Amino acid sequence: MDWQAWLTIDWQQVVGIIVSAIGVYIGLMLFTRLMGLRSFSKLSSHDFAMTVGIGSILASTVLSKSPSLLQGLVAMAALFVIQATISLIRRQVKPIKALIDNQPIILMANGEYYWDNLKEANLTKSDVQEVLRKNGIKSKSEVFAIIMETTGDMSVIKNNDVQPDLSLFDDIRDSQLLIKDNNFKH
Repeated sequence: MDWQAWLTIDWQQVVGIIVSAIGVYIGLMLFTRLMGLRSFSKLSSHDFAMTVGIGSILASTVLSKSPSLLQGLVAMAALFVIQATISLIRRQVKPIKALIDNQPIILMANGEYYWDNLKEANLTKSDVQEVLRKNGIKSKSEVFAIIMETTGDMSVIKNNDVQPDLSLFDDIRDSQLLIKDNNFKH
């Protein structure tokens, strides 16, 4: 193994890395200003793909000669345009939205696990229990619902004295599982 190649860098490489980092940073700020903060949100799977793609382009552009800075900026611009186009289509064509986005699913409601949904989400009871502990839950009776969101994040909604407004949950598959009695607002 050539240890010297692993542990050394010449001044030209340092200058190249610095110039590329500055160029990519400026390009990223410009694209984000033009396309909006949604560019790096985690609202849907295509947002996640955008973040991963930009990170990959950024790393390869800054740390290697190929792609060049200009190629990296063009690739980033293309991803921003693709994301903006998909976001526009999602807002205007509902069947396309259903194809692109995952649908949130209920993993637990009113203290009961929904095993089929856990299986579909490739989660175990232990995965859910970890989320419960991280949210300071000491008893399943404290839980109104645990929902796996479109991004893979899990939302924990606690039981409290306020009756839930179920219209906040109408985009979730199997939302009827949240209804324990008929006193909830729809």
